[in-house]
Amino acid sequence: MRVGILTRNEESWCSQKLCEAIRKRGVEPVCFNFSTLVARVSYGPKVTTGDIDILKDLGAIIVRPIGRGSLEEIIFRMDVLRRLQKEGLHVINSPEAIEKAVDKYRALAILEENGIPVPRTVTAEDPQDALRAFKELGGDVVMKPLFGSRGVGTTRINDPEIAIRVFNTLAFHHHVIYIQEFVPHGTHDIRAFVLGEEVIASMRRVGRGWKTNVSQGATPVSHELPEVYEDLVVRSAKILGCEMAGVDVVEGGDAPFIVEINSQPGWKGLQSTTKVNIADRIVDYVLSRI
Repeated sequence: MRVGILTRNEESWCSQKLCEAIRKRGVEPVCFNFSTLVARVSYGPKVTTGDIDILKDLGAIIVRPIGRGSLEEIIFRMDVLRRLQKEGLHVINSPEAIEKAVDKYRALAILEENGIPVPRTVTAEDPQDALRAFKELGGDVVMKPLFGSRGVGTTRINDPEIAIRVFNTLAFHHHVIYIQEFVPHGTHDIRAFVLGEEVIASMRRVGRGWKTNVSQGATPVSHELPEVYEDLVVRSAKILGCEMAGVDVVEGGDAPFIVEINSQPGWKGLQSTTKVNIADRIVDYVLSRI
């Protein structure tokens, strides 16, 4: 049996840990990139990477970060994953879950519809509409790219003059403006790693300021998630269809808010805070689903 790891970089820490865990179980890992996929219609093999017939040779695929791409590339990648899944290959996470989670507006809208507490958020194209929303949200917002992760491109704005200049610039370059009320949370938030229907590890991310991404310099600290939070993050991941997810929680006042769900989470920082071997748990879960 072989298990595929769809990754931008097979030398990355998470991909290497997955490969080690797969080999320990007597299974062969196969790392490949989206750019190597070839999909056929009306003759076979239906999808290949190099000389590997994916449907015939692989028992499952673990999807790591998809990476940047044109609209055509992203649509094609999701279409291929969808076809592989339809043909019976277990893909974690499913293309539907990835599509929901990667779109911040869509993800929060779905969560809100299902009773999950999320921060007040506005998405707009017109700068003046965004400026009105900026004022509605108290004049202190976090602006994020609609698609993106690791805190890249995320900034806090609490000056209306800066807000309109930034909004105008984004609109000029045909970007959607996505802003969220700033929830005071000190210098830390919570990242919970959901696998299946349980939290296998969680941590506090302690930053030097309001930004708490480990990739932006925050320090991961061991943290035991309260049961009420655990129920919340597991339900949030399940609502979006994520079998595996990194769920970000901020504690605003007396209530937790789900800020974001990452359907292709890394866990290098989290691994440093827990005795649970996260790669082992992921591989055991995937093999149990084949």
